Amino acid sequence: MPRVVIIRLLLFAVPFAVWFVWREVARRSGREMGSTPYAWLVTAGALLFGLSLAATVAFHPDNRQKRYVPGEVTADGSVSKGYFETRPSSPAAPAPPR
Repeated sequence: MPRVVIIRLLLFAVPFAVWFVWREVARRSGREMGSTPYAWLVTAGALLFGLSLAATVAFHPDNRQKRYVPGEVTADGSVSKGYFETRPSSPAAPAPPR
C-alpha cells in the first residue's frame, strides 16, 4: 500500500517538477519568467492522479469470482503468502416447491 501511495504522489508532483526544471532552463538562457501557475500545476497533477486511479480500475485483474486464502504461519515460524483461488461452482439452486 505505501508503494501505491508514493507512486500516486509522484504522479501528482510531475507537473511541478517539469515546470521548475523548465523555468530554471529558461532563466539560464536569459528568458524572464512570470509567476508560477500553481492552479494549473495542481490541476495537471490532479488529472494525472485521477487518470492513474482510472487506469488501476480498468487494468486491475478481476478477482470477484475468487476466494482469498490468507497467509499462514508455519511450524518453523515463516509466513506463507496469501493467494486467490477459484471458488468451486455452486450447484444449481433447487426449484421452489409447488
